[in-house]
Amino acid sequence: MILKGIEASRYFAKPDPSKAGLLIAGADAMRVALRRQEVILALIGPQGESEMRLTRIPAADLRKDKALLLDAIKAVGFFPGPRVAFVEDATDAMAPLFAQCLTEWKPGDAQIVVTAGALTGKSALKTLFDKAPNVFSAILYDDPPSREEIEDTLRKAGLAAMNPDAMNDLHLLARALDPGDFRQTVEKIALFKIGDPTPLTSAEVAAMAPATIETELDELLHAVAERRSKDVALLMRRLEGQGMLPVTICIQALRHFRALHTAVSDAGGLAAGLQKARVFGPRRDQMQRQAQGWTPRGLEGAMTILLDTDLTLRSASRAPAMAVMERALIRLAMMRR
Repeated sequence: MILKGIEASRYFAKPDPSKAGLLIAGADAMRVALRRQEVILALIGPQGESEMRLTRIPAADLRKDKALLLDAIKAVGFFPGPRVAFVEDATDAMAPLFAQCLTEWKPGDAQIVVTAGALTGKSALKTLFDKAPNVFSAILYDDPPSREEIEDTLRKAGLAAMNPDAMNDLHLLARALDPGDFRQTVEKIALFKIGDPTPLTSAEVAAMAPATIETELDELLHAVAERRSKDVALLMRRLEGQGMLPVTICIQALRHFRALHTAVSDAGGLAAGLQKARVFGPRRDQMQRQAQGWTPRGLEGAMTILLDTDLTLRSASRAPAMAVMERALIRLAMMRR
């Protein structure tokens, strides 16, 4: 049986112990590992591994000795309680072996948890777990987590009280970070808020969020929009050292100034314009201050400079690309109010 979306997330948190097993597959090894850990913990509890109720079977070992899995399923544990036989990095070649073990599985045997990499729609392993009546399959894709999945992660960490801006910031953070990094960030925020009954704020989210290359780029764009021309060269050197491409900087700068233009031009005012441009949290407050120093005409001139720079970067020009980008940003930072 197939599990998808929030249904899969709920099953990972509370798996059915009466079923024979579960297949978790996906191209992102971190996503698969996190879900596998969650399922096994829910099945055998925090003491399960120390009580030897978890048997780990690498796929390489199972290829050499096909009896390992069935022996682990039928073994009687020294400690009472549910048991799990975990097979890591399974492949389609093992589908017949899993089919045999599922046929011989009986209630009371160890539950089978299998992980695999990216599987095609016609994968023999996926087909087996999709169609067998007493097992489940969950294929994890690299799509951003849904709102329900993010809220489920927050709820598990004990984060219930938060203002709407903080929730929007966490949603944006979930899309920017890897699943493991986002989970660690949420746990860090939850520890920070222990004993604090006040709602989580955007400033607290920003303080706890890990620094990324996107953060460095935002700092550069804020410096340009705030006309801090002296800071541009240093910030450009940092991004260049991290491997950021000039054309990427140009695209992000154009988005930043388009958002400012939307805010300045909106008939409902700056706040309504920034909301329409989907700018939230501390970044919204900073961009609101920046927008007060620009006119629609000035922002149109800034976007023209960036469009011309983008064409130059994509052309056959022999001019150093990073120098061209830096010169354009300094021109923007030195534009008159």
